[in-house]
Amino acid sequence: MRVKTYREHLGHVLKLSIPAILAQISSIIMQYIDAAMAGSLGAEATAAIGLVASTTWLFGGLCMAAAAGFSVQTAQLIGAGEQEGARRVLRQGLLCTFLFGLALAAVGISISSFLPLWLGGEGDTARNSSRYFLIYACALPAVQLRHLAGNMLQCSGDMRTPSRLNILMCFLDVFFNSLLIFPARQLLISGFAIPIPGVGLGVVGAALGTAVSELITAFLMLYAVCFRSKSLRLEPHGSWRPEGKCLNISFRLGLPMALEHTILCGAQIMGTRIVAPLGTVAVAANSLGVTAESLCYMPGYGIGAAATTLVGQSIGAGDEKLAKDYARLCVLFGMAVMTCTGGLMFLGAPWMFSLLTPDPAIRLLGTRVLRIEAFAEPMFAASIVAAGALRGAGDTLIPSILNLASMWGVRITLSLLLAPRLGLAGVWLAMCVELCVRGVLFLIRLFRGKWLTGRLV
Repeated sequence: MRVKTYREHLGHVLKLSIPAILAQISSIIMQYIDAAMAGSLGAEATAAIGLVASTTWLFGGLCMAAAAGFSVQTAQLIGAGEQEGARRVLRQGLLCTFLFGLALAAVGISISSFLPLWLGGEGDTARNSSRYFLIYACALPAVQLRHLAGNMLQCSGDMRTPSRLNILMCFLDVFFNSLLIFPARQLLISGFAIPIPGVGLGVVGAALGTAVSELITAFLMLYAVCFRSKSLRLEPHGSWRPEGKCLNISFRLGLPMALEHTILCGAQIMGTRIVAPLGTVAVAANSLGVTAESLCYMPGYGIGAAATTLVGQSIGAGDEKLAKDYARLCVLFGMAVMTCTGGLMFLGAPWMFSLLTPDPAIRLLGTRVLRIEAFAEPMFAASIVAAGALRGAGDTLIPSILNLASMWGVRITLSLLLAPRLGLAGVWLAMCVELCVRGVLFLIRLFRGKWLTGRLV
């Protein structure tokens, strides 16, 4: 790649990555505040939310998979200059994914009473966890539409709008959580008492705050893509009739991702069951550790979103060499960024946990496991960004297989061996090893180049 061309490509990567990275980082900062709000209620409240975290991740992942099946087609159609075709895909995506979101909500509601017990929860922790998941399940149609609309905007090249709206969602989440989690109280400033309203719902308030934030953001995201987007805004007389080819491609792209998320979530649930017998402090430290680490790896997901757009549009335009150049450049950029964030996480782990919980035992254990994970961040970046690049080319099956083999073959096996001996540190050591293995597998897949199979649409 010539130096001038390299700089041009890097400029495009930065242009698309920076808004997405900022949105991801702001989202995690708000999640820190969210977790700190719930954490201030005690270890039991944190454990109640952490108990079902892997299952909420599963349902969110299924929403992402359904959205990706349509948005990748949109990226390739826009790259090929077929705007009307992209709008047809958007209309079908809105209809199909909304119905899928309703189905997910029905499933979530039906299992909400039993899920915490299946995961090893007991007493008040299980009851609060059940209520939290029930409210989350009711919000799933909004979660699904937010993912679809955001993905569509990103794949059209508009990173700023979904990034701004995701940032807004984080602020809304903090506002509603503050209102709903805590009871009415007074804030003393320079001798003046300022009344602050509150409902005092605790864990239930955290779930309601998130659900309302998702609903508002989904509405704004849909308005942006359907009425404001230059490439995708819908015409009054467009057909909403499902087309077999579009649905077939969406199914072929989304099914491997959905199966991957389902089986990976099975591994996450297995991990939760491995951690649960270690005690409330371990469950809380594990949950907060995942939140703390996310500040480090979320930039990778921002760069991965940029890679999906750039590779998808290049494939749509028929330029496979450009797609390969963008994919490799995005992966190297992602690894560089997450190497830096991993170093910062190692140094700042005690401070990060001091923000999340007042419990000294959780702080001590959380700091220990977070520093273990810092060493995996460069290779974790490789897997995240490479998966985004491969997705843009329509390659979802092999990456799903690599994720599954790595998670079940390495992480779960090592966790079962190390948890009885090393406690929570053993579980996170297994996670660190697995992420490094996963990164190597994705780099091999990316640089061999067999994922360049041409346009899907």
